[in-house]
Amino acid sequence: MYSHTTIGANDLARSRAFYDAVLAPLGHEVRYADDMLVGWGAPGGPPQFLVARPFDGKTPSVGNGAMIALLAPRRSVVDACHAAALAQGGADEGAPGLRPHYHENYYGAYFRDLDGNKICVVSHQPE
Repeated sequence: MYSHTTIGANDLARSRAFYDAVLAPLGHEVRYADDMLVGWGAPGGPPQFLVARPFDGKTPSVGNGAMIALLAPRRSVVDACHAAALAQGGADEGAPGLRPHYHENYYGAYFRDLDGNKICVVSHQPE
């Protein structure tokens, strides 16, 4: 349904290092980069997650209630992404764990990146 998701960043080099570590457990790699944006995706595929300097030249901001959720194939990948985010200086917004109020196999973790964007990594698969 979706082509790609884009979030804003103040410092692309810093964001690239952060997301290189966070997205590695998902198997995503940089598929495109220039001085305005960096895009990650599956090997051989198009960029699906992009971090960009805002095109209007203004400071990026985060939306209240806005969040990006990245799909993980299994729970251990959720754990690895969350750990990488915290190791890279991200802020914890919810430790990895089951959230049965969503459904019985919803296993997610939440963090904020270096610019304050809220990110979720989730697996819907049973252990």
